[in-house]
Amino acid sequence: MGGAANPLLAYGAWLADTPRDWPEVVVVTALNAFIDTIGVAIPGAAEAVTQKVLATVAGWGAGPCTAIGSDRKLAAPWAAMVNGTAAHALDFDDNFDPSKAHASAVLVPAVLALAEQEGASGAACIDAYVTGLQIMGRVGQGVNPAHRNRGWHATSTTGAIGAAAACARLLRLEQREAAFALSIATSMAGGFMSQFGTETKPLHAGLAAKAGVMAASFARVGLDAGLETLDGPRGMNRLMVGPDLEELRANLTHIEHGQTLRFETGNVGEPLLLLSSGLKVKRFPNCGSAHRAMDGLLALREQHGFGAEDIAEVRVSAPASHLANLMYEDPRTPAQAKFSLEYALAMIALHGHCALSDFAEEAVAAPEARAFLPRVHRNPVDKGEGEFPTRVEVTLKDGSTHRIDVEMPVGSLAAPLSQRQYATKFDECAAGFVAPGELADLKGYLSKLPDLETIAPVMDRLAARDG
Repeated sequence: MGGAANPLLAYGAWLADTPRDWPEVVVVTALNAFIDTIGVAIPGAAEAVTQKVLATVAGWGAGPCTAIGSDRKLAAPWAAMVNGTAAHALDFDDNFDPSKAHASAVLVPAVLALAEQEGASGAACIDAYVTGLQIMGRVGQGVNPAHRNRGWHATSTTGAIGAAAACARLLRLEQREAAFALSIATSMAGGFMSQFGTETKPLHAGLAAKAGVMAASFARVGLDAGLETLDGPRGMNRLMVGPDLEELRANLTHIEHGQTLRFETGNVGEPLLLLSSGLKVKRFPNCGSAHRAMDGLLALREQHGFGAEDIAEVRVSAPASHLANLMYEDPRTPAQAKFSLEYALAMIALHGHCALSDFAEEAVAAPEARAFLPRVHRNPVDKGEGEFPTRVEVTLKDGSTHRIDVEMPVGSLAAPLSQRQYATKFDECAAGFVAPGELADLKGYLSKLPDLETIAPVMDRLAARDG
C-alpha cells in the first residue's frame, strides 16, 4: 500500500480493499445500531429542531430521499441532515468511546440517504456503517482525549469524517478517491460543546451526516484535496488538539479507548472497534455522562427500597470530564434538563426510571423535581472514566448511608442491552407516531435489512402516510 504512513492514504486503502463479508456477530451488532437509531429518530423527527431544519432545506431542492416522518422527498445531503438531526434531537442515540461521539446518529442517516439515492442494498448499508465507524474511531483515537476535553463536539468533527468514510465505501471509491473524501470532510468538520443544551447541538449530527454525503460525492467526480489535513503541519490534530500536541503525547500516562493522539495506520481494521469497544446504547434519553450515576442510584433504590421522600442528599463523585458535560445544575428547559445530573437523578429518585415524557416542559417545571435538585452534590475527580468509576453515595433522612461504584453503564459492552430491551425501546419510541399495524410491518422489514435488495421498503414506511 503506497503511502501507508499517511493516515488518509491508509484509511483510503482500507476502505477500498477490505472484503465485504463480515461475520454474523458484526452484521447483527450493526443491524441493532440501525434499528436503535431509526427508533429514536421517529419521535425525534417531530421535535421542533428537526421541523425547523426540514422547513429550511425543503426549498433547496427535491430529490429521491426520505425525510423521516414527512411526505417530502429531498436531495441526499438534505435528507441526511434532517434525519441526522432527528436521530440526535432527543439525545437517546448511542455513544462511541474511541471517537467520544454520537456515532450512529451521524452514520445511519448518511448511509440511508445515499443508499436511497443509489438504490443500494441493505447489506451495502451494513457494510458502509461498519467501515465508517472504524474510520470514525481511528480518527477519534488520533485526536482524543484532548480534542473532546477542550470543547470540540466530536459528533460533528470526527462524525463528518466517519460519515465520509461510510459514504465512500457505499460508493465503492478507490483508495485515492476515498482519501480525498476524508480530506474534504475535514473542511466541513466543526462544532463546539458550548452548543449543548441548545437546538444547534442535535443539528451537529445532521451537519456531519450531510458533510459525509457531500464529501464522498465530490470525491467521486474527481474533486481533489490535501493529503495532510489529518496529520500535517496544519492538520486536524495540531489545529483541533492544540500546539502542545507533542507534549500531550509524551505525557500520556493512561490510555483509554485506544486514544493515543496518534493515527493508527499499520492495522487500520484490527481490532474491529464495533466489537472491541462496542457502542454505548442508551436506556435513558439524556446525556450519557449521567448514565453511570443514574444506574447507580437506580440500583441502590431497588436494593434498599427507598424513595425520593426518604433521601436527604445524593453525592456523586465522577470524572471531571463527565460532570463538565452536565453543565446545567438548575435546568429551566427540556434541552437543558438533558444535560443536568441533578435533573437526571431527580427522575430516578422520584419515578425509578427516566423516559421521554420526563423531558416535557411541564415535567421539567414540576415542583417535586425542582425540590429535589438541591439535594444532589457533585465531586469532580481529575481522572479518566477508566481510572475512576462514578461513585454514588446516598444519605437517607434516617441517617443511614448507601454507596455504589459504577464502572460502565447499562447498554455498554460490559452490560449490553438484550434483544428484548432493544425491541422495547423501539416500541416505546415509535408509540404515538406509527400505527400498530404499520409498526409491525416496519419492524419486519428492518429485521430483514441485511437481505433487502434495496432499502426502499424500510424508507417507504418511515415516510408520513398522509401528508
